[in-house]
Amino acid sequence: MAQRVSFFFCLFLAISFTSVLSRNLPLRHTTSVLDVSDSIHKTLSFNSQFINTLKQIEESASQSSTSSLTLQLHPRSSIHKTTHTDYKELTLARLGRDSVRVNSLQARLDLAINGVLKSDLKPVYTELAAEDLEVPVISGTSQGSGEYFTRLGIGHPPSQLYMVLDTGSDVNWLQCAPCADCYQQTDPIFEPALSSSYSPLTCNTQQCKSLDVFQCRNDTCLYEVSYGDGSYTVGDFVTETVTFGNSASVNNVAIGCGHSNEGLFVGAAGLIGLGGGSLSFPSQINATSFSYCLVDRDSDSASTLEFDSVIPPNAVTVPLVRSDKLNTYYYIGLIGVSVAGEMLKISESTFKLNSNGEGGVIIDSGTAVTRLQNGAYYSLRDAFKKGTKDLASADGVALFDTCYDLSAKKSVEVPTVSFHFSNGNEWSLPAKNYLIPVDSAGTFCLAFAPTSSALSIIGNVQQQGTRVSYDLGHSLIGFTANKC
Repeated sequence: MAQRVSFFFCLFLAISFTSVLSRNLPLRHTTSVLDVSDSIHKTLSFNSQFINTLKQIEESASQSSTSSLTLQLHPRSSIHKTTHTDYKELTLARLGRDSVRVNSLQARLDLAINGVLKSDLKPVYTELAAEDLEVPVISGTSQGSGEYFTRLGIGHPPSQLYMVLDTGSDVNWLQCAPCADCYQQTDPIFEPALSSSYSPLTCNTQQCKSLDVFQCRNDTCLYEVSYGDGSYTVGDFVTETVTFGNSASVNNVAIGCGHSNEGLFVGAAGLIGLGGGSLSFPSQINATSFSYCLVDRDSDSASTLEFDSVIPPNAVTVPLVRSDKLNTYYYIGLIGVSVAGEMLKISESTFKLNSNGEGGVIIDSGTAVTRLQNGAYYSLRDAFKKGTKDLASADGVALFDTCYDLSAKKSVEVPTVSFHFSNGNEWSLPAKNYLIPVDSAGTFCLAFAPTSSALSIIGNVQQQGTRVSYDLGHSLIGFTANKC
């Protein structure tokens, strides 16, 4: 009898302990719901959003608060109407440009690792005749680009211009008159002669010496920036006043005044570098942090870019890692990936940044699709396919090899996908950030891609709808869902 009582007592303890565990440990979701109908609807209306969004941008600019520095972020479709009439054609163009972007990032890293970034190459120009800071953010879908844009003032009085935001580069620049070679942009070309704050930099200034490629002409600093994909800008390196909406301005920001420019920047007047180098905008204004929230790639809404803002208390944080070889890129401490709540069998060394500058995982606002090393990608893909056996498969599209025909569905449950960080935190992605439409007929693809490079990249498709905070002072990056 005593043994029987003891057995039931132990059973009671076991059940009680299990109950306590189930209350204290978070339940790990294995599936996520994708709203198929909503995603397809956006692919059908992407071209009609252009006019309405331009009106919203103009209204928001005129209503900007004067108590803080405020800029908005917008998708590229908001500033330059696409010539694509078919969403699949748009997708293919976008993915093509994305591949060029990734090659450019890798090319710059290779140069840094091999110690040849600092160069005495002759710039093309010499061969030619001639508190919180917040800003709105828009998507670059319309021209097949994953880029996001902001509108800000350059010069005094300020000329309002659309500028690309790029966490993968440092040098700020814009197209300037006189133009030896300029691509098409939405706004008029910047006229230095009309700005009282325009000031050329001399060759002995620290800003000039910090450039990777520069040259002197009559003791003025000439710059050249090449993005490794054939895109470049060449001209005078100067300081200018930068104005955020109608609120406040920052003086003496080093910026390239490009007289010869070519590449994949159609629509924008230039670029604001948000990288980690000394010439980037955050570095020049001594920002201790910045954050952005990228609106949906097919959205007509806007969000903000904010400087010196704190990471929200409910953010999922990850250690920010810096490379001795290249301080531009923001590396994160990623150690693993899970699908449907199960960790994939991927060695932690796969995502490690080595002392020679190779490997690692960067987070980038200009890359659209997340790239994972071949082995890691195939593990993720195979696990995802295992959890989607009941979905009708479709042919691959461009760099996507895992696609589905969801034309008969209003919504579907798909396996969860989560990133796991070196501090023990987990960032779970919403389904719409990894299973995306590639046409208007109901074809959806897994929005990851393999790379033979040692460098992995977390792209902006995965970041959409999430406020990404860069706490430079504490070496942390935070992800906060639904904080646009």
